[in-house]
Amino acid sequence: MAPTSTGWFPVARATEVGTTPVPVGAGGRSYVVVRLRPSGEVSAFPAHCPHRLVPLASATVERGRLVCPAHGWRFDAEGRCVDVPSLGAEGTPPPRADLTTPWAVEERHGWVWIAPDPTAVRVPPRPAEPPVTGPAPADRPAGPVFGNLDPSLEHAWHPVALSRELRPGGWLQVRLLGRNWMLSRADGEVTAEPPAHGVRERFGVVWLAPAEPFDVPLEVPEGGDRRFVSRWLPPLRSPGPAGPILDTFLDATHGPFVHATTIGAADVTEVGPSTVVPEPGGFTSVQDQWCDNPVDPDVALGGRPLRQRRRTTYTFRAPFQLRLRQEFLDSGATTTIVYLLQPEDLDSSRLYVCLLLSAGPGRPLPTPAWAAEQIALQQQVLEEDIRSQGTLDLAGLPLDRRDEVHVPADARGLALRQALCDFTAAGRRQLAA
Repeated sequence: MAPTSTGWFPVARATEVGTTPVPVGAGGRSYVVVRLRPSGEVSAFPAHCPHRLVPLASATVERGRLVCPAHGWRFDAEGRCVDVPSLGAEGTPPPRADLTTPWAVEERHGWVWIAPDPTAVRVPPRPAEPPVTGPAPADRPAGPVFGNLDPSLEHAWHPVALSRELRPGGWLQVRLLGRNWMLSRADGEVTAEPPAHGVRERFGVVWLAPAEPFDVPLEVPEGGDRRFVSRWLPPLRSPGPAGPILDTFLDATHGPFVHATTIGAADVTEVGPSTVVPEPGGFTSVQDQWCDNPVDPDVALGGRPLRQRRRTTYTFRAPFQLRLRQEFLDSGATTTIVYLLQPEDLDSSRLYVCLLLSAGPGRPLPTPAWAAEQIALQQQVLEEDIRSQGTLDLAGLPLDRRDEVHVPADARGLALRQALCDFTAAGRRQLAA
């Protein structure tokens, strides 16, 4: 029987609620309760930001507003969205950005009470004994989500190890799509057990296709360009599905908030329009943006400012391959980042990241010291993204546009969702055949 949402529900002791949001549940719904000012009244909000469903339990309170940690959306005590930083100072938040708050919130008898829906009882009753509160229920998108165990993923090439991880004559156990595979290298050939449709090595990575693949491979022209040096980061693991992680890598609006201590320009939050061009298996997009470039050698010498112009070309191929070519317009340097994601289990993804570095036309190859600086910076950025992902409680990337609120800066996120919808549709046709 579904829980009723009518009536008053004690959700937290009043003394436990301050300016840090507290996740609670009432009537089968999840909320956060918080004081938007020290010793002020308690407010209650839905548990997730409507933009990218980020849990508001990790939000902060600034000047009487609740601030989403991922993209800086701000909400007042009534749940109205009063600021979307990517829209700029003159931008107007879309109506669906407002939070639907409960019918009433009361602080009475030492407890915080929530009435999710109108009730004939105007005030919370005095409890005969201490109330018992339960955990907040898990919210889920109403529409389909693309998770790490989607059947269509059987028909794709997946990265499962760096080539250097599998030594000649050796073996390596890997996890893919909820199953274990044993890789072996003998006589220069890599095989898998149980048998897969195909195993190959490409771009310094071992790839495995469980069934006949129909995905389009990602091309990396910089890999054959002598002006670039390449370095692989140690593989990382993210506690969540691959789709939301890729959505973050494609997003140009989270930098000032998630990467404020590394590359995010905290005082430049407005994001201009970007082009998105559909291509077989995915899309390409170009974005011009200001960023901090702390690893530019001329910054330390005073030859260039820390704040620099950057043009990023995003090239995505479904299901989980992404290339970012970052051209620093002031220095001429180029950094290309290749992201390859391995869907291990429903709640686990392995990340392979390669940096390809060029100091610019007519300049010497990057020195080992500069490459090491770039790797260290990128490692920090990735760890910040993974910490941000760790707050999410999604089973996959929501594919129904109505489950989230989108703004113009989300063009690539929408293109990602469409590309994965196309990929799953192709997978269904493959399985039917």
